[in-house]
Amino acid sequence: MAKDGRRKIGWGARPAKAFAGLALVAGLAAAGLAGAGTGPAEAAAGRRVQVTGEVVDTWCAVTGIMFAYGTAHHQCAVWCAIGGIPVSIKDAAGNFYLVLRIEEDETNVATPRLVTIQSHEVTVDGELVERDGVKYLLVTKVADDKGVINLTHEEYGVQPFGN
Repeated sequence: MAKDGRRKIGWGARPAKAFAGLALVAGLAAAGLAGAGTGPAEAAAGRRVQVTGEVVDTWCAVTGIMFAYGTAHHQCAVWCAIGGIPVSIKDAAGNFYLVLRIEEDETNVATPRLVTIQSHEVTVDGELVERDGVKYLLVTKVADDKGVINLTHEEYGVQPFGN
């Protein structure tokens, strides 16, 4: 058990469940996008925002399958972004903003721009669209990139392997 109360799970513990969960998160994100603009819960009009927070691997951060922040989780976050797991920005208040697009890149899965800023603290400008309680972010500009500043590897080890 980690100091923050989360279970420490490595890939060797339950790889089939981990990969099934990854597929579930990706599928839910895709289903949300495919259904956008249909049904009773229409998306609200987007509004311009500036968001500051850590770029995170949404699967690990939301499920708590392992410690998912900072230097301890950087390599896993890169692997997940390359593998197509949705990327989010988590702000200081704990809100998650699911990144659908970044700058001029029209690809939201495994885009090189998102991969290179995994675990970084960034400030972004963009359009926020909320639907069914999910905050979707269309990033038009990375206004500031402080790099990886959340140094967690000494306490949590390198994830997904743990201490």
